[in-house]
Amino acid sequence: MESLIKSQHAQKQAGYSGKTPGTEIIPATTGLTMSSDESMMLKLIQQTHSPDAREVQVRGLLSLVEDILDRATLDSDDSNASMLPLPTDDKLMQSSMMSVLDSVSYAIDRVACEIAYKSLTGSDAHEITMSVFEHLSSFHWDGKLVLTLAAFALNYGEFWLLVQFYSKNQLAKSLAMLKLVPVQNRVTLESVSQGLNDLIREMKSVTACVVELSELPGRYITHDDPQLSRIISTIPIAVYWTIRSIVACISQINMITAMGHEMMNTQMDSWETSMLANKLKNIHDHLAETLRLCYRHIEKQRSSESLKMLHSLFDTTHIDNMKILTALIHPKNHTTPLQDGLTKRKVHLDVLRRKTVLLLISDLNILQDELSIFEQIYTESRSSLLGADGKSHMPYEVVWVPIVDPIEDYDRSPSLQKKFEALRAPMPWYTVDSPKLVERYVVEFMRERWHFMNKPILVVLDPQGNEASLNALHMIWIWGTEAFPFTRAREEELWRRETFTLNLIVDGIDAIIFNWINPENYIFLYGGDDLDWIRRFTMAAKATAKDSNVKLEMAYVGKRNHSHREQIRRISEAVRAENLSHSWAEPALMWFFWARLESMLYSKIQLGKSDDHDEVMQGIKKILSYDKLGGWALLSKGAEIVMITHGVIERTVTVYDRTWKTHVPTKGYTKAMYDHHHDEVLRETGHPCAHFDFHITARSGRIPEKMNCFECHRPMEKYMSFACCHDEKLLDQDENYNF
Repeated sequence: MESLIKSQHAQKQAGYSGKTPGTEIIPATTGLTMSSDESMMLKLIQQTHSPDAREVQVRGLLSLVEDILDRATLDSDDSNASMLPLPTDDKLMQSSMMSVLDSVSYAIDRVACEIAYKSLTGSDAHEITMSVFEHLSSFHWDGKLVLTLAAFALNYGEFWLLVQFYSKNQLAKSLAMLKLVPVQNRVTLESVSQGLNDLIREMKSVTACVVELSELPGRYITHDDPQLSRIISTIPIAVYWTIRSIVACISQINMITAMGHEMMNTQMDSWETSMLANKLKNIHDHLAETLRLCYRHIEKQRSSESLKMLHSLFDTTHIDNMKILTALIHPKNHTTPLQDGLTKRKVHLDVLRRKTVLLLISDLNILQDELSIFEQIYTESRSSLLGADGKSHMPYEVVWVPIVDPIEDYDRSPSLQKKFEALRAPMPWYTVDSPKLVERYVVEFMRERWHFMNKPILVVLDPQGNEASLNALHMIWIWGTEAFPFTRAREEELWRRETFTLNLIVDGIDAIIFNWINPENYIFLYGGDDLDWIRRFTMAAKATAKDSNVKLEMAYVGKRNHSHREQIRRISEAVRAENLSHSWAEPALMWFFWARLESMLYSKIQLGKSDDHDEVMQGIKKILSYDKLGGWALLSKGAEIVMITHGVIERTVTVYDRTWKTHVPTKGYTKAMYDHHHDEVLRETGHPCAHFDFHITARSGRIPEKMNCFECHRPMEKYMSFACCHDEKLLDQDENYNF
């Protein structure tokens, strides 16, 4: 892999100055400000830089150097250094390091001697540093820095080795005396250790960053970006100040040993080391931020490549679905990336081979109501397909794909991890074993191709991995598993069987209401969030039916907006407690009622049906629009829907005795009510404005470009609004398109 810094040098020598538009990856504000003196110094440093083709394995050498510096401390027994792990294979390490050191040992010794000699002769620190650059002119920037740090480790490691073994080994004791190491003056030794520790730590940190920058892949990090080139141009300054800090450290150690016992009762001057440590810390922070931005850019580039490959994979014909599933649910080191919902055992993707797969994709805020209804449909389907062997012969499998974006939030949040486990625990179908198995580019693919926007979608893949449906949830809510194989052709076939009757509205929701449907029964479905209105309406309606001697059934179906969930629950309890009408005790059934109505509307829109001439579209639009206004009601005689109207129906039934009562014997109950409501009440009150909300997640072909009013048939205006749904158990911010 071509080194980033090496390739930059090669381009500079070749006079490369090209720039590709739009490739800037580092903000202009990111960088290390150089003083005018440093700018001049940079020119001098660049003049010494003439790297050849030799390669130095800096990573291995740096590991050895860091090991030496980590263990070079005052005490060998009771310090943290003594607790550092030893290499697991010392012979292997020595063998690999010998091949590295063979080519650079001379350079390391030469630099060590150069710094030691010149520091003792009183040479200026800058002069010594530039001398090191001259000696190492043929190495790249990372090589210069690691070799100089190795020279320091040679000097510093020997110093502390003699200190540690002075009292244990006669050879160490004699050598320490010969080199005038002040082993018996603990105050001086502690001063050396404490004074240099911070600086050495920053030296190691900067060196590690420079080495890491040199290893960045040139495939993704190019030099077309002027900001990146500017940042890389500051690396020589980082190398300079690190080498200068090394010079300062070696000079202080050598000064102590050279002066011997004259230094016994003195403390090291910490001003220079503190200044250099602060300087290197600033440099390290700059380099670390540069690395972070570069890695982010690399990840984006790799994700972009993977995203293109994933799109291409879906546009290719396959003999089965395994390539597709493996690309979506990336196993990495997981040989069993799925959990079987029934046995709770981990299983391989192969259990889905050549099967129709329904991918239930959602974030962790999926509604319990939604899961409850989906599980009920799934379980009933599974039970109905049990064979004589006791096994289910379902023609498809469901897999829950949990999305946490960004995935870093999942690692940082134990609450998210608990939420994931709590959600999947009751699921009887397959689940992806962890949100971390869904790569970032896969999530982006789902957003681009399948229009996933956190709300649940159900993508259907056929046995060859082809997309049978980008979202079959609306088909599931309307027809259940009868919609299999969930294709557009199947959807159109099912609609050809349907008419806009009460059967369609309540099918699969409540057996009680369904059993009411016979030609002799009159049925009111109604909704709203005004309990007083509900009391007046239900009592007046029941009074008209009793007086007219007809059988009237009534059912309260709540309200579409789930932000009113708690309020609707209390109203539903009051309706049952006061025996006003039938009402569902389970909130999930109310959710399902409205989800089916929305699904019918979305299905019709996706199929491109003309809403002006489609009775299902017209009826659903009325219910959804009137629900926005408050109270509303649907009246049917048996399965036949007579009328759908807004809250003024309460006025119609209230004036029964004074108005349309006399027409019931001749016109019949529904005809007399209908005529008075339309000819008298609506003439006085007028028709309300039609109003529809489409959630932003319905973008994928479900939001029509235009819509006509079901009352006046004129084109409706289109708006965008924001709504915050903050029920006690739900916190979500929604964006809606309004008509």
